[in-house]
Amino acid sequence: MDSLSTTFAALADPTRRAILARLAQGEATVSDLALPFAISAPAISKHLRVLTRAGLITQGRDRQFRPCRIEPAQLKQAADWTLQYRQLWEQRLDQLDDYLQRLQQQNDSSGGTSGKK
Repeated sequence: MDSLSTTFAALADPTRRAILARLAQGEATVSDLALPFAISAPAISKHLRVLTRAGLITQGRDRQFRPCRIEPAQLKQAADWTLQYRQLWEQRLDQLDDYLQRLQQQNDSSGGTSGKK
């Protein structure tokens, strides 16, 4: 799988996105990251392995602790990929807005009904 696909696959899970949101605030240990979740330690470890494999986090070693850090480069790659479609999305939303305004104007000028009696 290419790195962009691996990144999006890792981001597809809400637990992993929450872990990344926490790491965006700063380094944290595995036990710190596990606190807000009602899942087992092995499940958290699996999520961390997926994030590590995707290049989204790194895990260090500090005696018995394994502090985790976010790695923004992979997130930037995913953000850059989505940004290339932003202009298209904005153009289509503008077209939809124009269409809805024309419909409203037609409705207003024809004395359209609002469903009230």
